[in-house]
Amino acid sequence: MKSDKLTYPLLPSMTSVAGYAPARRLAWLLVILFILLVVALGFTPWQQSITGSGRSIALAPLERQQTISAPVDGRVVRWHVNEGTRVRKDDVIVDISDNDPGMIERLRGELADARERQGSLGDRIAGLEASRENALAAAESRVSMAAERISAAERGLDAAQATLVAARLNLDRQEQLVKRGLTAVRNVELARLDNDRAAAELERARNTLNASRQDHQATISDRQKVESDYKALIEDANASRSVASGAVRPIETRLARQSTQQIRAPRDGVILRLLAQPGSEMLKAGEALAILVPDTSRTVVELWISGNDMPLLHVGDKVRLQFEGWPAIQFVGWPSVAVGTFGGEITLIDATDDGSGRFRILAAPDPNDDAWPEARYLRQGVRANGWVLLRQVKLGFEVWRRFNGFPPTTTKVPEPQKGKGEKKK
Repeated sequence: MKSDKLTYPLLPSMTSVAGYAPARRLAWLLVILFILLVVALGFTPWQQSITGSGRSIALAPLERQQTISAPVDGRVVRWHVNEGTRVRKDDVIVDISDNDPGMIERLRGELADARERQGSLGDRIAGLEASRENALAAAESRVSMAAERISAAERGLDAAQATLVAARLNLDRQEQLVKRGLTAVRNVELARLDNDRAAAELERARNTLNASRQDHQATISDRQKVESDYKALIEDANASRSVASGAVRPIETRLARQSTQQIRAPRDGVILRLLAQPGSEMLKAGEALAILVPDTSRTVVELWISGNDMPLLHVGDKVRLQFEGWPAIQFVGWPSVAVGTFGGEITLIDATDDGSGRFRILAAPDPNDDAWPEARYLRQGVRANGWVLLRQVKLGFEVWRRFNGFPPTTTKVPEPQKGKGEKKK
């Protein structure tokens, strides 16, 4: 009876490719490893980050590299330092001399003349003020005397009025007595004469009082005129002294610049470069003489970040830094196992780019991490690479994100708390 199974002839080639047990085990091993890899990608954590490069700089602008310039036209006479010399503040760096050796003496003469004129104007002002006090005192005395004359004239007027009243009463009495025949006509004539004389005296007293009042008003006007005249003279002298003072200040400035024959260090630091040769080289005011690198009290890292990554950054984000020349092993996805890197945090994000689409950030030392290298290792200008740490995700998500070209996942910035009086929208 024939079998239902199909039979094939056993070919030599099929015999040569018969199943190989080690190959089958390797295949199963690869399949298991692939499955384990997929599972690991789903559970392994991964730290997202943004990369940037830059250098170390001083936080304070005054502690960054600066140029020492010539204050006046001249030439270098002698250098007191060399490249690499450490200087303290106010240490002499270089001696310079002006192109005109007699300039300082002429400026001193001009300054002496200007100060002498200023002093003479001050003396004149003091004399005018003293004269004004004396003139005002004399004018005040004349005003007081005029007031006393007014008082005397008023008393004289009262006396003349009283005399006139008495003369009229006597005249009336004598006229009554004449009518009765009790007195002589001569007495009436004398009484009338006394009455006329009293009326004339009253009119004279009135004129004297008016004249005294006019004189008093005139002395008051004279006092005001004296005060106004002296005030104008003193103001004119003060204006002249201000002009003289304005002429003194530019001369003092020029003399101070010309007298600065020794240029001193503005801060503690190290001389990086000497840019002028002593002797024959002529310098202009403001031309660079040397480059000083000041001592830094606080160092930060200046990193440049792509404009695509800038919206993901916030002040306070953590940064891992690797300094050039410092041995390090960096694991971007697992910063906790990195060796030779240092922690930092963002303190500043520039408001605009550098013209090529890059944005600058400043990273300061993280107080909760290891201290940065000493100043002798971490000098200004040391290049650095930085990784700004974002959110922690799964490794599988990170592979999927990179494969599809999606941006990293940023941390959520906490919103400021609303006040008690503010209502929620």
